[in-house]
This record gives sequence, structure tokens and C-alpha cells, in this order.
Amino acid sequence: MSQVIRREDVIKVLEDIASTIEKNKDYLTELDSAIGDGDHGINLNRGFTEVRRKLDELKENEDIGAILKIVGSTLISSVGGSVGFLYGTAFTRAGKAVENKRQIDIKDLAKLFDAAEKGIMDVGGARLGDKTMLDAIHPAVEALKEAANKNLTLIEALEKSVKAAEHGVKRTVEMTAKKGRSMYLGERSRGHQDVGATSFYLIIRSSLETLKGKYQHLGKVQLHS
Repeated sequence: MSQVIRREDVIKVLEDIASTIEKNKDYLTELDSAIGDGDHGINLNRGFTEVRRKLDELKENEDIGAILKIVGSTLISSVGGSVGFLYGTAFTRAGKAVENKRQIDIKDLAKLFDAAEKGIMDVGGARLGDKTMLDAIHPAVEALKEAANKNLTLIEALEKSVKAAEHGVKRTVEMTAKKGRSMYLGERSRGHQDVGATSFYLIIRSSLETLKGKYQHLGKVQLHS
């Protein structure tokens, strides 16, 4: 059985992301309070709580692209601040990249992540090294595309992507912020981990753990420790 992500897997991934954000909302708010507005965790949790409320409705949709676009519009409409617009755009662009798909493979996954990154760059105006979520997203996307080109399994590709995102998060600590409220702190923003990069890492790590659970249950892949 090939490794693919189906509609029901997407729903489970979204459910688990919502739980992960809820569990980490105070941690994210603490990170954001150091150099930002202090509302990242609260706002993102509000958005994914609303996504969770729509899961029964989303279960009726066979189109993975449509599901992701609904998530995007929900985040934009329910989350305050820039985080809702950035993540909402990311999910919307990801959905457009896999329109009319009832299942997606590793190459589709790389395509939707690439589209999400471009969406964030378009609306946020950030570039690599600006100490934003992009500093975790870009290495994660590049790792995923490289893994897809090497025909690695979906789980192997996501593992590499998560590790790349984690490395990106750690690198933000020594960066000087050039976007958002924290940019006004200049050099004082150094020494603090970027909250957007962190929330993205939590989202992609949660997705990996969910999909690992699926394939472990089916006994189809050798999971790494």
C-alpha cells in the first residue's frame, strides 16, 4: 500500500493540530510577549478552535483542496492580528495547489507546502533571515521538495522536513527582527525565539506524529526513533 494522505487523514491532522495549539497556547503567548504583541497563542488557538467546530462539515467534503481552503478562510475570519491572515493565506494557497484531489502523495505535499510558503511571502513581505515564521517554513519546504525528488516515503520526507523546521526555529534566536512589532526593538530582539517559526514547527510536528500513527497502525513502514 503506497503512502498517501486521504480526506480522513487530513481531518485527523487538523483535529490534532487544534489540540496541539491549545496545549501550547500559553507557551506561544509567552514567547510572543517577550518581543511581540503577546497574543499569538491566544489568537491562533481561537482560529483552530473554530476549525475544530467545522470538522463535521469538512468530513462531508471529498476534495482535500477544498478542505484546506475552508480552513484558510476560517482562520482569516476568526483570528485577530497578522497571524490569522498569514496562516489563512498559507492554507488557502495550499488548497489551491491540490484542488480536486481525493488523496495526495509526497509530491503533492511538496507542492502544497511550496504554495503555502509563497503565499506567506506574498502577503507578509518577509524574507529569509527576517526572524519570522518563514525561517522555519523555508527550510522545511526545501527539505520536503528534496525528499520528494529522491522518492523518499511520505513519513521519511516529513521527518526531514520537521528536523529542518526545528533547526530553523533555533536559528531565529540569534537573528535580529526585521518584520512585525519586534523589528522596533532592533538588536534587543536577539536572544529570543520567534513565535511564528515556533507555531509552524508545532503544526508540522503534530502532522508528522498523526501520520506516523496511521502508518504504524497499518504496519506499512519502518518508523525511525
